[in-house]
Amino acid sequence: MTHELRTHDGLTLRYHSWSREPVAALPPVVLLHGFAAHARLNWEGPGVVEALVSRGREVYALDARGHGGSDGPHDPARYGEALMARDVRGLIDRIGADRVHLAGYSMGAVVALLTAAGDSRVSRLVVGGIGAGAVEVGGLDTRAMPPELVSAALTADDPADVPGSARGFRALAEASGADRFALAAQIRAVHRGALPLERISVPTLVLAGQDDPLAVRPGVLAGAIAGAELAVLPGDHLTVVREPGFAGALTAFLARDSGGGAGAETAKASGA
Repeated sequence: MTHELRTHDGLTLRYHSWSREPVAALPPVVLLHGFAAHARLNWEGPGVVEALVSRGREVYALDARGHGGSDGPHDPARYGEALMARDVRGLIDRIGADRVHLAGYSMGAVVALLTAAGDSRVSRLVVGGIGAGAVEVGGLDTRAMPPELVSAALTADDPADVPGSARGFRALAEASGADRFALAAQIRAVHRGALPLERISVPTLVLAGQDDPLAVRPGVLAGAIAGAELAVLPGDHLTVVREPGFAGALTAFLARDSGGGAGAETAKASGA
């Protein structure tokens, strides 16, 4: 089902819900998608939603501001992962759960980290598609995706003028039917400050594709979060979410609600 959520600053966001005989002992799962994607593209298409629902999980996925069916103003002041984290807290309020499991990918992973650092209702966390950049530059790895270059690629009148290194973002935006100017506003407001990783104390899994240029050295991120685990899977930034092992690792980790030892899909982070 698709629902609407009104934000504190007057935007209308869309979110989606799925359930099938949910297991009462386990909290709802909230999924946060990546930049230029939307909830169904990032989570339903690759089978993550089905993997969770088939295990008795109640699932919610938010279309971030500027993405999917949500409002997309063109003012960078209406964006940034900190505002998106506030939106997530509003969604958790709407769900009415006293605890949730939270999973985010890429931009959504940065939002998830900010949310988990400041909301005690998050009791288990999965972050994918980010790595050392979350520690070293404070969010998405802008060394691999310079915001000015991505913004120019998104707003260029002629796709032929888009630099080769940024064509993937333009192509993803067009394939997903996104508002390119809303995405450009978000990338201009991308989080650049230090993330409060030391405030995250819940069980956490870091998931990364071994060939993902935006998630290099993911062990650095896992090592910066107390007790975090790390799983590195085949694939790059766009393909790893479609690897069967991605949904498997995510669902298995979230099923370990008691916070027990690492399963077959995960290994203790080495920090390297």
